[in-house]
Amino acid sequence: MSKHAMRCCLLLLFMGLPAAAQAQGFFLQRQSDSLSWLCLEQEGVVSRWKLPYPVYRLQVGDVNGDGLDEAMVGVFKSTRYYPPGRRLFIFKNVRGKIRPMWMGSKLGGILEDFRFVGGRVRSLETTTDGLYVVAEYEWDDFGLHFVRFLATGITRPEAVERLEEP
Repeated sequence: MSKHAMRCCLLLLFMGLPAAAQAQGFFLQRQSDSLSWLCLEQEGVVSRWKLPYPVYRLQVGDVNGDGLDEAMVGVFKSTRYYPPGRRLFIFKNVRGKIRPMWMGSKLGGILEDFRFVGGRVRSLETTTDGLYVVAEYEWDDFGLHFVRFLATGITRPEAVERLEEP
């Protein structure tokens, strides 16, 4: 790993982002509050993808089951049909270059946070009645599809606890 990549990894560790994000080749460079670069280092070469949004989470794991890790990036942005909110983007490694795999505008509910657990994306979502759900999604050719609820109609502290379970 280059000195530059090592510095970025140490910065991620200091910022509290998951350790898996540093070990897999994908890492994040923050330039400002609203500009980051998703980076992929492979064989000493760094590929970068501009993220002109606030980033709240980076997770790395094999989302689509092909044996290669993908980067799951949580960003805060608006879309054509939805107001500003938390979104989930998934990027893959294509011959050492970062390429978008899924640029999600919405999951089932209002996305608050996510983790990658057991080969699935686990989400903490707000419902329209002000309660929370924890759901799991898995990859299905074009994007994420709903698998199951781990909890529904719960408080935020309960939802955070369920989100963090192994």
